[in-house]
Amino acid sequence: MKESNITGLLDQKKPFSHIAIIVIASLATFYTVLKQENAGSIVDILSVFILIVTLIEVFIFIALKIFTELNANITGKEFTRIVIKRFILFILICFVASLVIYLIFKYAVTLIAGDDLSMVFSRFRNYELIPWIKTTLSGLVFGAFIFIIIQWQDAMTREQKLREENLIFQNETLKSQVNPHFLFNSLNTISSLIHTQPEAAEQFINNLSMVYRYILENGQKDSVPLQSELNFITDYFNLHKIRDEEKIILDINAQDAGQFRILPVSLQILLENAIKHNIASRENQLRISIYTEDEQIVVRNNLRRKSTQIVSTKLGLKNLAERVRLTCKTDLVIEESKEFFTVKLPLIK
Repeated sequence: MKESNITGLLDQKKPFSHIAIIVIASLATFYTVLKQENAGSIVDILSVFILIVTLIEVFIFIALKIFTELNANITGKEFTRIVIKRFILFILICFVASLVIYLIFKYAVTLIAGDDLSMVFSRFRNYELIPWIKTTLSGLVFGAFIFIIIQWQDAMTREQKLREENLIFQNETLKSQVNPHFLFNSLNTISSLIHTQPEAAEQFINNLSMVYRYILENGQKDSVPLQSELNFITDYFNLHKIRDEEKIILDINAQDAGQFRILPVSLQILLENAIKHNIASRENQLRISIYTEDEQIVVRNNLRRKSTQIVSTKLGLKNLAERVRLTCKTDLVIEESKEFFTVKLPLIK
């Protein structure tokens, strides 16, 4: 995601951010001097400038710590509640930090000038407190408002990107099911079974219709119950089981499935990936296991690599990994050893 110009401007890792802060501090110093009847000496003006630069740097540092990493999926009341809590926290922390910095600055200036240090706090309390509160609060409110706008823009951008990824995923999923090769194999299977095994042909047609119905009904959803996805996977696998007989074995063990939700049609991508890239025979069966583990669902298959690998765009896994990252705020875990290929998909409570 491309960061906004304001976000880049506030990135303190970049030199341009500090240059911008110096420019803003210079303007604020100029405005402060104009408001005063007695402009003061160059030393006084320079002191005000240094104080403003320091405060802005500290405020931005605190704001970046507090306002970053808002979940892109949080919207509505929940988003507002979190932002308000962080806004209040920002104001309180910055208020205290500003007071400490201001007093340290005043003591340092007084010490350098050789004046009486005992008068610093009393002078601040009697003459400078109210103007300091007004100036500090106005600056904090303006700064927090800027950060809230940035967070809102980032959340909207992430949500839009998630919608785009969902559309890509749905398109790839539908293409994988509706492509001519899949339909050709399905029709051939029905044709070969309809005269010799009419009951198997009827079962195949029922499973095929349930697969399409599930995709059409759930393809556009953000998540579905895990049990529904497992039922869909069983129907989808039965299409292969009828066609390939006992060459592929699927074992599902998810006793706590009722507690979780999952990205729709995600398991089908992983199952199809295993079948697509491995050979299977009655002597050397392809074994696919699906089970839950630590709030993840694991899809593991033994490796039976085809001698001639199918040219693959890997869009299925790539799109799934991106959707997982955007939706679940974590990464899709892919592990490969000499014996097994394993993918761990996070579950949603």
